[in-house]
Amino acid sequence: MNFSNYQTILFERRGRILEITLNRPEKLNAVDELMHEELARLFTDVSNDPDCDVAVITGAGRAFSSGGDIDWMQNMIDDPARFEKTAREGRQIVYSLLDCEKPLIAKLNGHATGLGATIALLCDIIYASETAKIGDPHVSVGFVAGDGGAVIWPQLIGYARAKEFLLTGDLLTATQAAQIGLINHAVSPDELDAHVEQFTNRLATGATKAIRWTKMSINIGLRQLAQTMMDASLAYEALSNISPDHQEAVNAFREKRSPIFGKAPLQEATQ
Repeated sequence: MNFSNYQTILFERRGRILEITLNRPEKLNAVDELMHEELARLFTDVSNDPDCDVAVITGAGRAFSSGGDIDWMQNMIDDPARFEKTAREGRQIVYSLLDCEKPLIAKLNGHATGLGATIALLCDIIYASETAKIGDPHVSVGFVAGDGGAVIWPQLIGYARAKEFLLTGDLLTATQAAQIGLINHAVSPDELDAHVEQFTNRLATGATKAIRWTKMSINIGLRQLAQTMMDASLAYEALSNISPDHQEAVNAFREKRSPIFGKAPLQEATQ
């Protein structure tokens, strides 16, 4: 499989282990329109790659991924029809993550928030640096957590805890996330690479087909759940895309202030 047609994602092979790096470090690997397009086909390409048995996904620079790019959000507010494409790609990202036959290891070198957290949590095993934080602050920008977070968080930590974190947007430290079962391991930043390399080497030298098909068996329930939830979740997210609160949050982010929700009409918020 030739991955040279990707522009925002880097690839490196280590034997039959494929290392994938989200590569917008100057933006903390925030997902813009182009990266979103590439993520929508990434995991299908990985699954079809005959030269890898295990894949690791990480981020360049200081973060894994800070979620959606704020300029891209404004573009979708200005032209809501563009969200149709985003929703279609969003389904593809979630479904292709769950359908990928290769074990996917998330290596959180830094913060993973929003869509970044969703991608990490839909991987099979998650290792994180103890300095990393993880969370889904969609509500903090007036957005519904419709990109898959509502699917995966309750399955990992139960509905009560999932609601607490999804309804507030609060971030967890990697250590806290590991303690409650949201991720697998929180390790010293200096030891992160070694831990991931050791684990991926173990999988890569294991019984490949047995490992792949065990993963696919485990994911059956998640795939069924995603099929029942994603259309409605993305529809709710599309509605929130045109809400005054979302515009207010985008404005506040750009102006480096706290948003004031539920008070500013849309025409004022967009001035």
